[in-house]
Amino acid sequence: MVFSAIAPARRPPRQLHLNINALHSGFVPSAWRLAGADPRAFIDAQHYVRLARIAEAGTFDAIFLADNAAIADQIHFRPITALEPTVLLTAVAAATTHIGVIGTASTSYNEPYNIARRFATLDHVSGGRAGWNIVTTADLPSARNFGREAAPDHAERYARAAEFTDVVKALWNSWEDDAFIGDQAAGRFADAAKVHPIAHRGRFFNVQGPLNLPRTPQGWPVLVQAGGSSDGRELAARHAEAVFSASQSFEESLAYGRELKARAAAYGRGPDAVKVLAGLTTIIGATEAEAVRRRDELIDLIPWDYSLVRLGGILGIDPARLSLDGPLPEDLALPAGGNGNHTFFHATLATARRKQLTVRQLVRELAGGGGHRVVVGTPEQIADDIARWFAAGAADGFNLMPDALPDGLQAFVDHVVPLLRRRGILRTGYEGRTLRGHLGLPVPPGRQAQAQAA
Repeated sequence: MVFSAIAPARRPPRQLHLNINALHSGFVPSAWRLAGADPRAFIDAQHYVRLARIAEAGTFDAIFLADNAAIADQIHFRPITALEPTVLLTAVAAATTHIGVIGTASTSYNEPYNIARRFATLDHVSGGRAGWNIVTTADLPSARNFGREAAPDHAERYARAAEFTDVVKALWNSWEDDAFIGDQAAGRFADAAKVHPIAHRGRFFNVQGPLNLPRTPQGWPVLVQAGGSSDGRELAARHAEAVFSASQSFEESLAYGRELKARAAAYGRGPDAVKVLAGLTTIIGATEAEAVRRRDELIDLIPWDYSLVRLGGILGIDPARLSLDGPLPEDLALPAGGNGNHTFFHATLATARRKQLTVRQLVRELAGGGGHRVVVGTPEQIADDIARWFAAGAADGFNLMPDALPDGLQAFVDHVVPLLRRRGILRTGYEGRTLRGHLGLPVPPGRQAQAQAA
């Protein structure tokens, strides 16, 4: 008798993940000045609803909203991030059916209970599509808005963030999976014995709990993080399920993902526990020349004094030190003695040094923005770039930041998405309704399962 070998089960093919980072009028600072753009879009909920619906037609995983606790840009020239994300995302969730809704909330100027409740609410309202982008806040204007004369130092911000996230997760798990009963005939609403205080006593927080909401459709919202410093990567390795990176080169992104996943493995997490989503700005034209012309037209609408002030802020130096037709200064160090934004500082500096760019060339290379990679070209060129990074594992997907919104996103969905689907790396339809399902992430174990495992 001959026995044939049993073939091992085949793993499903990797799925490309796409988010739309809805930066009000678009990534390029001058996008609001384009013909047909609405200068009031930054405070118009229907603008964001429209973006979410376009992205949903392209089967994106999520719409993502950044946030600031102060006016963090030069408001005399461009729109700012203004609307509070979780409130805005409830309107987006009500107007869509599948796309995830990821909002930013800082651990520096919030309390764990409020954030746990706010995002659990968003997850219930959206039917399991919520995600929380965990950030710390380093800028002085935000500190002063919350009664402080200085921003907390880098190490303290991240120590607080780590404890903050531990508390939020404990609150999300303070109800056992079957604590809610809702038995009308028996008159049993909930099993109070399965709703537990967390009794947290720590360095930064004392929180009794429990949360006043049961476990959410996803178990708890997806945890997202975007820090590029060593402390930020450690926070991501410990807690994050998706990470937004700002890698400027293929090799840098590949190394970043490997290091992050190695850190996650040290916490006992599997190789697929964290999805790396690289920031990507797209400027699309029917021909490469048309795309370059669109970029240049957008850049020409930006005052050079705006660009120099913005670049100086990213690098932590006086803009007067920047000469448009000279290179960046040689003696650059992390802003604010290491207490500034590590991610965009390193990304911007790496681009300038690697390509030996003048300041003027650097501003054009970054499309007037601040640190994210920019691809200018035809739909085919952009699809080829995305496919190359994805196939080699340099990214699990991309946090997309089109040059102008909504038309830059519409162009991507109309012309790039079909090419990605043709390559077999992007879904043609949603298979589930939760953000965890879109990302291929498991439902986190509930309190009882955790206790049994322990």
